[in-house]
Amino acid sequence: MSKSSAQYSQYPQHHPHDHGRPFNRRPVSAAAAIAAPAESDGYTIVHAGKQVRFAPVVFWIVVGTVVLLGLWSAATATYFAFRDDVLTRLIARQAEMQYAYEDRIAELRAKVDRTTSRQLLDQEQFDQKLDQIMKRQTALESRATALGAMPDVTGSIPRATPQRGPDAGASSQGTPKPSPISDTVIFVAPPDREARLESRTPAVASPQPNQFAKAQGFDNVLVRLTTSLDNVERRQIAALSAVEDGMESRIRRMRGVVSDLGLNLTDLEAAVPRSAMGGPFVAVKLPANAGPFEKQLNRINVTRAELDRLNRTLALVPYRKPVIGEVEFTSGFGVRSDPFLGRPAMHTGLDFRAATGDPVRVTAYGKVVSSGWSGGYGRMVEVDHGNGLSTRYGHLSEIHVKVGEIVKIGQVIGAVGSTGRSTGPHLHYETRIDGDAVDPQKFLRAGVRLSAG
Repeated sequence: MSKSSAQYSQYPQHHPHDHGRPFNRRPVSAAAAIAAPAESDGYTIVHAGKQVRFAPVVFWIVVGTVVLLGLWSAATATYFAFRDDVLTRLIARQAEMQYAYEDRIAELRAKVDRTTSRQLLDQEQFDQKLDQIMKRQTALESRATALGAMPDVTGSIPRATPQRGPDAGASSQGTPKPSPISDTVIFVAPPDREARLESRTPAVASPQPNQFAKAQGFDNVLVRLTTSLDNVERRQIAALSAVEDGMESRIRRMRGVVSDLGLNLTDLEAAVPRSAMGGPFVAVKLPANAGPFEKQLNRINVTRAELDRLNRTLALVPYRKPVIGEVEFTSGFGVRSDPFLGRPAMHTGLDFRAATGDPVRVTAYGKVVSSGWSGGYGRMVEVDHGNGLSTRYGHLSEIHVKVGEIVKIGQVIGAVGSTGRSTGPHLHYETRIDGDAVDPQKFLRAGVRLSAG
């Protein structure tokens, strides 16, 4: 494009045929027009009435740049069009990178699956252990209930001191504390089945433990709970063993006392009055899966039944003191000098020192067969205890029972006095077997021996 053409492009051309027509100036279009300025050293771009001036050097640099870019693009396209191996290598490399990414993703996915499976397995094992501990806790609570119903062991199991430490897993607020009979943790599984255990220590700023540390903490909690339950079970077994040993020892002493007194245990049992009781006979049976605790508890129940039977039998044996307080004899059983005649005479009982009016108590369960004045005894009460056993209480100042009355152990039947053949207030006490007087001290020593257990 020349400069002159650029200059004349702004004005319409005059044609010879246009003579006589009015001259109209053609309007400039909105498209961009390039016109040379009045000066001869540049180019001007006109657009929408605005002019932008370019120097010749800049104009040709722009044009050259556009031409070079076009040539470079054409050369590059031609090169790749005729060099298939370059494209092939590029495609292969892209495919290789894609396969590598896919392999890596597959590997990470497999690792996540393994981790998830391991966590699920650990969670299942944890739940199983927790279920076992809860079942064991329930069993120990039932045992504690059985022990609490036994008067022999009530309060005999000490309460263990709860363990405290940095990993003490027993929750101080959400989880109930162990029952009073022991340190059993009632574990209550949370709804999400993850058994979150809160620490007793105050919260401090510390880094979050990893999954392995959490698993180790849960395992430590389970170990401590298991150890605590083991200690409770050992104490329960020890308490049962102590009760069983004590009962067996007492039964042996009772049988020994009956034998030393020359009594027949079978005859004594037959003379025991029967209380109003009854019901169908149901044999005692242990379940097939009974453990050592249940077996030992059954043995204790059987032993207790025998002990109760012996206690009811020995209730007919007069081995208790007829007066309360310290025992002081003024005259023993056997040959002595008669206080009135001064000649040797047989003393058939024991004289207990006491004051007039002191209460006199029956020494065994029985029935009053004599109540009133009886020669040298003065006012005397005789009680038949069955199976040939009887006791006599002489020199009484008062009598509080009558013939045929049933008396119980320790019941007051009269008051100390000095009636009859007596030199002063005291109690004359006799024990007889089949009507023959025997030394009451044998029965009193048997009572001391029994009370020692």
